[in-house]
Parts: sequence; structure tokens; C-alpha cells
Amino acid sequence: MKLKNFAMITEDKVTEIFCIADDFCKVFDAQMAKYTFKAERKRKYHRESRMSKAEIMVIMILFHSSGYRCLKHFYLEKVCKHMRHLFPEVVSYNRFVELEREIAIPLIVFIKKVLLGKCTGISFVDSTPLRVCKNQRIHMHKTFKGIAQRGKCSMGWFFGFKLHLICNEKGELLNFMITPGDVDDRKPLEYKAFVKFIYGKLVGDKGYIGKRLFERLFVDGIQLITKLKSNMKGALMSVSDKLLLRKRAIIETVNDELKNIAQVEHSRHRSFGNFAVNLLGGIAAYCYFPKKPSIRVQTVDMSNDRQLTLF
Repeated sequence: MKLKNFAMITEDKVTEIFCIADDFCKVFDAQMAKYTFKAERKRKYHRESRMSKAEIMVIMILFHSSGYRCLKHFYLEKVCKHMRHLFPEVVSYNRFVELEREIAIPLIVFIKKVLLGKCTGISFVDSTPLRVCKNQRIHMHKTFKGIAQRGKCSMGWFFGFKLHLICNEKGELLNFMITPGDVDDRKPLEYKAFVKFIYGKLVGDKGYIGKRLFERLFVDGIQLITKLKSNMKGALMSVSDKLLLRKRAIIETVNDELKNIAQVEHSRHRSFGNFAVNLLGGIAAYCYFPKKPSIRVQTVDMSNDRQLTLF
């Protein structure tokens, strides 16, 4: 099965992604070598990989953009046969799975430093559950025992993690955080690292209502906009803020594309490292999507008042 997003990733685009990733990996490895203690002797069974970290990162990005549901099938059928000229030093699938875990840290830094968008003054925040198994299998699940937790969302109870996202009106991701499933949606916003580069208006659902959180973000130059509860008497909201709340579905669409196209959620993981690389690969693939959900924001100057219009 193929999707339009993969059809638009040409060989030139693959080469472009590889060049960006390879340049980043060279700088990353140089910095790591500078601040890492060298072992006196290598591990007994340690051997260098023929495939570079940049090649593995590109393959993971291509997989999550392709529409394939099975990494093994994509690697053996697509990469090893039809893309051999782009990846001449391919290894066996079992070896690739071993090497896949080693790119977790470089990939998350690559996303944070290279792929994330910039804040424009209008941002949307939301969380989505990442189920690691069905509810009927929670008591026998072992892979994420002690790491994943039970949580509740609008669709009911689940067992796994939560992916917290912030995006702008262009659909570009500004930041993300992964927490156990029982963590409150408001908790990530209390960390300054999560909202470090966010300013202006931040739109969320009723799960983000909190007086202390609103005051803390307001001090940092962020205006948290949420729907009003029935017991919030005397609270007023401008017309522009009401319009932004109507367009909050943009981040719901981002969550939908991450799950249904990039496939960041499935229950076939066999280790936490595999889960992390799969999730990061999906996020990186989304950042390269040619078309993202977006809204057009225009400020109209009517006499002395500035009015926000959305299309």
C-alpha cells in the first residue's frame, strides 16, 4: 500500500534528507566524542556497522512516510531490492534492528534542532494516548511493565503513554513530550523546557483549565486560551479567542496523521528502545510531510481596532 506522501518523496528528496542527516550526525558525533570518556578496551563482540547513522535515520523516516505497516517487509522488499542503489551497504534485517536502537538519541536531537518549526504567536496544545496493548491484555503485558501506566482519555481507559504536542497554525510541530499514561495533561506545560520557545496565544481544550497554570504561563508571556466551564462566572473571552478555539481541530488532525499515516501507535513492540525509535521516526516523517493541516490567519485593521480573521 502506498500513500501520496511517499509518492512525493523522490530520489532527490531522499538524497536531500540524507545530506541534512549526515551533516548533523558528523557534528553530533564530534560533540559526543569530545565529552565522552573512552573505554580502555572494546567490548568482546563489538563491531562497527557498515551502515551509517544517517542511513538508518533516513530509512526510518521513509518507512513512516510509506504507508507500510511492517518494518521488516518494507526493509526487505523496498530498501534491499528497489532502493539498493541509494543504500549500497545494507545489512540483514536482524542487524538493522540492533542498529536501530543506537540512533534514538541522535534522532531526538535531530528533530529538536533541525526539524521543529518556529512559533508564530498562535499555538495549539493537545495530548493523545499511545496504547501499547489492548485493555484485555494489560495483566499479561511484560514489555512495558513498570514503565507504561493506565490512563484515561476522551475515548476511555487505556494502557500506555501520552504524547503531548504543541503546533502552530501551519501544522508545524513546535515541541513534544512523552509521559506515562496517568500524567495530567497540564503537567508538561509546567516545565519551562517544554514551552521555552512558545509565546503569544496557546489554545487548548478544557483539560488545560487551571488558575495556577494560567498565571504561570502568563508570567512567561503565554496566554492560555481554553473553553469556559459553566461555573466560571464573570470570565470573558474576546471574539478572536473564540475563533481560535473553533480552529483547535488542527492539532487533532496532526494527531490523526501521526497515528494513521506515520503509525506512531501499534502494539507490536518488543522493547522500549524499539518503541522510542518508532515514535521518533514517525514524528520526523511528519515533519517532512509536504502537506500539513493549516489555517490562514489574517489581521484586519478596522478603524482603530485590530480584528483577527481565520480561513
